[in-house]
Amino acid sequence: MAPDLDTAVTAMRSFNVDRTSPVPLYYQVSQHLERAIAAGDIPNGTLLESEVALADQLGLSRPTMRRAMQHLVDKGLIVRRRGIGTRVVQPKVRRPLELTSLYEDLAGSGQEPSTEVLELGALEADDEVASRLGLPVGARVTRVVRLRSAHGNPIAKLTNFLPESIGEFGAEALAEHGLYELMRARGITLHSATQNVGARNATAVEARLLGEPRNAAVLTMQRVSYDDHGRTVEYGTHLYAASRYSFEINLLTP
Repeated sequence: MAPDLDTAVTAMRSFNVDRTSPVPLYYQVSQHLERAIAAGDIPNGTLLESEVALADQLGLSRPTMRRAMQHLVDKGLIVRRRGIGTRVVQPKVRRPLELTSLYEDLAGSGQEPSTEVLELGALEADDEVASRLGLPVGARVTRVVRLRSAHGNPIAKLTNFLPESIGEFGAEALAEHGLYELMRARGITLHSATQNVGARNATAVEARLLGEPRNAAVLTMQRVSYDDHGRTVEYGTHLYAASRYSFEINLLTP
């Protein structure tokens, strides 16, 4: 057995699954591995055992272990390579993630946010939404589409999909408060998220909605958020007017 594999085996032997806990099994495993990686107990470059071997070692099903490993892949802590296996790759650049809503960011900087709820209703999750929320295709979800403005100027079109377990929010509450503020009021503690940022040109409809010229540059952002029990609580796909909004990321040295 390779020396680097020994370290991962040792780290996993120190972990016991708590089947009485309300925290999902896959999340218990992923959090244990994340802590072990952060502490250096599983060093950068370590080759992990296969999902089948890890599942057998912990007495878990293969789908549960696969989901735990995918959670770590999504967070950029491990990579999978066909023919090589799964290896730890601690990111060299860390991005501190603050789980705040655009409403909170604007209000905190004195930008006088306002919100128009464009759409609000339940629908069946398609392949994309179901995959992001970890739900079966066809599961009932709530779709919320809002236009967020600052000082009366449109700045972003926000589309969010919420699992049925989160409950419903009224249009009036969504117009007056940020989504995360409403979640916290229901006892939901946001813990982590994966986020992708990109850019493209606006369609004619998007440009008109945001008060921008045709083909204007827009920023895109997709975010999947998790609570402190590992549940997926939100999938958001947002569009920002690049002329009036930018993302600021603080990069830290390792």
